[in-house]
Amino acid sequence: MTAAPLTVERQGHVLLMGFNRPEKRNAFALDTYRELALAYGVLDRDPELRCGVLFGHGAHFTAGLDLTEWAPELAKGRMPELPDDAIEPFGLDERRRVSKPVVVAAGGVSFTVAVELMLAADVRVAASDARFGQLEVRRGFFACGGATIRLQQEIGWGNAMDVLLSGREFSAEEAHRWGFVQHVCAPGAQFDAALGIADQIARAAPLGVQASLRLARTARRDGSEAGIAALFPELDTVMRSDDAHEAVRAFGERREPVFRGR
Repeated sequence: MTAAPLTVERQGHVLLMGFNRPEKRNAFALDTYRELALAYGVLDRDPELRCGVLFGHGAHFTAGLDLTEWAPELAKGRMPELPDDAIEPFGLDERRRVSKPVVVAAGGVSFTVAVELMLAADVRVAASDARFGQLEVRRGFFACGGATIRLQQEIGWGNAMDVLLSGREFSAEEAHRWGFVQHVCAPGAQFDAALGIADQIARAAPLGVQASLRLARTARRDGSEAGIAALFPELDTVMRSDDAHEAVRAFGERREPVFRGR
């Protein structure tokens, strides 16, 4: 029996999503894409879920696209179609992205779509042995999952062009220096480090977390004026929530608040 290309597991308020083809360095096949998009849909819709963790089983995050499957799809000039309850994980539709934070744990080989999935996520952890690369120009095409837009935003024009135009690999140390990853840890420790960050996010007020993410995306997508214009309408909604009232009570009672996402 063939193993599922993606494992999906709930741990408290966190959804764990793991690439599960370790014998092929977690090569990203079409069924992996569909299963990941469905998992993002679950994370988005379920009010009990507050954060996601994306990782790879085994020594590697993902070696990138399984080109034997993907080349015919990419030749059609679009991403493969997805079910209605799925959310495209590369965030190419800026107005229909997963509404909850995603933390990525990368290690070993982390090529092509690995970088683009990380760019579409929110916090990135890398093992010190991680090897990143946007290799598409060496394979006859170019990065089409968001790297040409987001990589320059994250690491600056020159650094982005250095790796996008040459297809060269870059290290975890370089990625950290450029700001592409926020934490570097020992090989094998990246999952626990990412889960620790996700647990901290999950303990915070869910409505506040989601509003923070939404406002930051609005400002990046539409500019700072749009972000500022959205601030107080969002604040009005959050301050009326049960969680905001609970936070005030807990502050007065000198205890930790218990947030319910309402």
